[in-house]
Amino acid sequence: MRYIDTTPITDPTLNLAMEEHVLRSFPAEEDYVVFYVNEPSIIIGRNQNTLEEINAAYVEGNGIHVVRRISGGGAVYHDHGNLNFSFITDYAMDRLNNFQHFTRPVIEALNALGVPAELQGRNDIVVDGRKVSGNAQYSTGARMFSHGTLLFDSNLGEVQQALDVKQGKIESKGHKSVRSRVANIVEFLDDDDLTVDDLRAHLLASFKAAQDVTVYEPTDADWAAAEELAEEKYRMWAWNYGASPDFDVQRARRFDIGEVDIRLNISDGQIQEITIFGDFLGHADVSVLEDQLQGVPYRMDALTAALDGTDVPSYFGGLSQQDFLQLLYARDQADG
Repeated sequence: MRYIDTTPITDPTLNLAMEEHVLRSFPAEEDYVVFYVNEPSIIIGRNQNTLEEINAAYVEGNGIHVVRRISGGGAVYHDHGNLNFSFITDYAMDRLNNFQHFTRPVIEALNALGVPAELQGRNDIVVDGRKVSGNAQYSTGARMFSHGTLLFDSNLGEVQQALDVKQGKIESKGHKSVRSRVANIVEFLDDDDLTVDDLRAHLLASFKAAQDVTVYEPTDADWAAAEELAEEKYRMWAWNYGASPDFDVQRARRFDIGEVDIRLNISDGQIQEITIFGDFLGHADVSVLEDQLQGVPYRMDALTAALDGTDVPSYFGGLSQQDFLQLLYARDQADG
């Protein structure tokens, strides 16, 4: 494994761009690990509707970055008290959606610090039932990464202020607020003097104890490529916010795999436009599914036929075709 040192960089657009540059451009058959810390930021999941996930007035008034990542999942808050990690490897079927495989070395390192961390649910690291890390993945088909957050000493008040948390998410967790179900790792440490940099060093030392780890210093060419990608993508309004089209049908439901929120324009009995939002963790690009359904008559038989042979679970991280169809089609709105 090679450790990519990006320590001085706290620009979220550049850190996400470097992560994608490593994923797409670095040699295959080599594993990499990247740690990075971002300035106060909301990092939006690939399939989310940004304006419905953030408290826009608070974000703008406090100079908080809003950046969309290429992996799925939900919106997360980053600041100088949060350490992000990313494992970049060759793609393998047994690694996709296998968060246990990628979080194990992180959990073992936390356990060595006396923090009783464990993987819980689909993608969270928790301590005493409180979330300290959320994780997501992305695959190009040949390469993939699995990345996550580590809330070390973040401003948890900012998390709730900056994110516009939907009531359905809160109710589904059985908690009253974001603050009540997240925690900082420092709360579970005996050593009050430990810093984010110390945590990074401890994780790296723990990884080195288990396998050979060498350091890779990004070259000027690497930084130039990342800067170009940041300019062309991660700093663009169209990528981070995108269009939120008008719609006349909305179908949303929270499943075990996350929320799926479908917006439809229906005219003359056909789907004229469809946009799918959510915090699900599928690896296939939902825009392909949207294109497939555009122009299809809004009837169950036609929708079923249009999806025949389609690997629907790959778009949503396990949602069945039948569940998707039942969400997509509402007979009482078919004439909308």
